[in-house]
Amino acid sequence: MVFQKPPDGGWGWVIVLVSFFTQFLCYGSPLAVGVLYLEWLDTFGEGKGKTAWVGSLASGVGLLASPICSSCVSAFGARSVTIFSGCMVAGGLMMSSFAPNIYFLLCSYGIIVGLGCGLLYTATVTITCQYFDKRRGLSLGLISTGSSVGLFIYAALQRELIELYGLDGCLLIVGALSLNILACGSLMRPLQSSASTLPDKPSIEKIPDQYLIYNEKEKNVYEENIKILEKASNEGKNMNNISCTDCKQDALTVKNKLLSVTPREKDTYKKKVAERTYFCKQLAKKKWHLYLDYWEETLGLFKNKVFSSLFIAIFLFDIGGFPPSLLMEDIARSSNISEEECIIPLISIIGIMTAIGKLVLGILADFAWINTLYLYVLTLIMTAVALVLIPFAQSYITLAILSGVLGFLTGNWSIFPYVTTKTVGIEKLTHAYGILMFFAGLGNSLGPPIVGWFYDWTESYDIAFYFSGLCVLFGGLLLLVAALPCWNNSDNSSKSEKPLPNIYSYTSASLV
Repeated sequence: MVFQKPPDGGWGWVIVLVSFFTQFLCYGSPLAVGVLYLEWLDTFGEGKGKTAWVGSLASGVGLLASPICSSCVSAFGARSVTIFSGCMVAGGLMMSSFAPNIYFLLCSYGIIVGLGCGLLYTATVTITCQYFDKRRGLSLGLISTGSSVGLFIYAALQRELIELYGLDGCLLIVGALSLNILACGSLMRPLQSSASTLPDKPSIEKIPDQYLIYNEKEKNVYEENIKILEKASNEGKNMNNISCTDCKQDALTVKNKLLSVTPREKDTYKKKVAERTYFCKQLAKKKWHLYLDYWEETLGLFKNKVFSSLFIAIFLFDIGGFPPSLLMEDIARSSNISEEECIIPLISIIGIMTAIGKLVLGILADFAWINTLYLYVLTLIMTAVALVLIPFAQSYITLAILSGVLGFLTGNWSIFPYVTTKTVGIEKLTHAYGILMFFAGLGNSLGPPIVGWFYDWTESYDIAFYFSGLCVLFGGLLLLVAALPCWNNSDNSSKSEKPLPNIYSYTSASLV
């Protein structure tokens, strides 16, 4: 479907507002799961690696299922998907309050809540990109701050609710708050298609003669028999010397004899089966061609060097960059920092700085003289440096500063859809973004358990964050090399054919 030109305003600002609150309500608890993580450690007594799976799945499953989420948004629209997913998130949070063990939480909180968040994220990003073009960076930055503000508020809110009502009561109240997503989804009015007239009704394909139920000869015989039946009935009414009962019996006898002349039921059944088989074969062919087109388009995306490097970079970034938001509270406790020293929860600092980072980076992405890809690479390299410095932080002030820096740099999520759009084009955004979010979800799911296993193995977070920093640094450098302008020059000299119009090749910052 081809949509009309993005209005860059109007009802689009309502879309931004409801998308902001949607991400605020759905991602508040999963991103602030570090508060719940400490409670689950004490309640179930499992290892840190196993317990970390709950929070990592809540953030990773939705991204792992991004191709499915993208297909659902394309098929059913952002409004329907948002309303359905709001019920999933609320139900999963409420079910988690009755969890008897960590394995129940993996299903209720990790999978159900995570999948609902993934559907909501895809729906909000897709409909915002449809409503905005020139201000896309700003609009994406605004809606993505919803999850960060949610992290800031829910970190303190969940801690307070746990003190007042316990862990179970906290999850019930947070689940009830998530039901407000349904009201947000009802306001996501879909953008009308550019075609004002209704599409022509597709014509039914002509069926070969051997698949027809009745051929022409059988049809003529049947019509002649009906005429004979009507004539016999009229003659029977005019016969006064026959009783009424005899007329009915004779009419029924004649009718049964005449109808027996029609095509036999056995032959008719066989022809119906043949007809249905033909239609099923045609439908299967169409579905198969769509399947082949999907994989052909996917292979075409991976032929783009920037896109291929982008999926590796986002995978490694989430392996190394996501664990601090989940484990920072436990890092402070492992460094013998008391709760009295933690004036503001470290997770709350990450949340508010992430909101600021998303907004600032989103605004910067709209400037024509800034190359958004190079800006994204810069955030990756700086994140790697901050991760390597975590083992050297032994006080609350140092951890708070590093939390703020990591939170601000994590705000690069707001420009990631922008980078993806510029890389593959708006026509392939849903498809490409689903693939990239799959690898991001894989990194989200693996990152915290890997860090937790490093701690269970060494009784320290030092090696874990050295490993995380190297992963993020490698991904950033790989993406930087793939985006160098020299690759474009070599491609132009070796290939004379014109590139695809919807593939964006990055050039140097001075040319953007």
